Amino acid sequence: MWIYFGLLAALFLSVNAICRKRSVKGNALFPVLFISNGISTLVIAPIFIGSFFYPELLQKAGMYISDIAIQDHFFIGIKSLIMTCSWVLTFYALKHLPITIVAPIRAAGPFFTFLGAIIIYRENPSLLQWIGFFLIVISMLAYSRVGKKEGIIFKNNKGIFAIVGATFLGASSGLYDKFLFQYQHYEVLTVQWWFFFYVTLFMFLLVYFVYLPRKKEMGEFKWHWSIAAIGVLMILADYFYFRGLQDPEVLIMLMSALKRSQILFTVVIGGFIFKEKNKKLKLIPLLGVMLGVLCLMYSA
Repeated sequence: MWIYFGLLAALFLSVNAICRKRSVKGNALFPVLFISNGISTLVIAPIFIGSFFYPELLQKAGMYISDIAIQDHFFIGIKSLIMTCSWVLTFYALKHLPITIVAPIRAAGPFFTFLGAIIIYRENPSLLQWIGFFLIVISMLAYSRVGKKEGIIFKNNKGIFAIVGATFLGASSGLYDKFLFQYQHYEVLTVQWWFFFYVTLFMFLLVYFVYLPRKKEMGEFKWHWSIAAIGVLMILADYFYFRGLQDPEVLIMLMSALKRSQILFTVVIGGFIFKEKNKKLKLIPLLGVMLGVLCLMYSA
């Protein structure tokens, strides 16, 4: 069942990636992040409030947000901090790079998760999983050549460094998610509420202390419907992803790969929406990434 949850998460993440690209087009980065995560928090807020006044009703409906201890706030706060850093780097890269370059590099996240799953959780990969692993890595190296055709030199481009850093942090968060759901046994909505609450708080601090003092330099904020869409889509993607992680049989290395199967929709459709270059050429290494992801999927 966790495989289907992973595919649903990938579906919402693919649309979310396109909305992210549109939201930062000619827009100030930090306000976009703050408002989109704030919307996520506001969407879940009625469930949080209702858990105080109608706990039995929400428990029956499977939508109850339970009380947590100080230690639990610390654990969830760590995840929020990791993802705050990851999203800042991701949005920076989306603002300065084509989505058809950003999305495939993000698709290499399973590479880092794969290694972490073996070292930390002692997950045992099969031969097919190893094949998928190397297909993804080799395909990502091929993307560097495509990027050079658009004037993007991978070795000294700040956007590239940003998205590689975001990918590493995102993979670290994925490994940490397994700790939260398999070892701490948290409920999905409880983690989602406090996660978005703390991320929104961190983003507010960035807006107040970093963006506002340098507003003229960093640019004006402009509202666009895609900012609200990001908030809703992230809730849906994370919900199905976390539900999958609750399954005792889940392998985080495969779940991470399933999430990145969003790449086909993101690159093909996103490339046409934003009229980016070399779309056909990018399909060649894209197929390698997809074959790697499929190997990981069907090895389960």
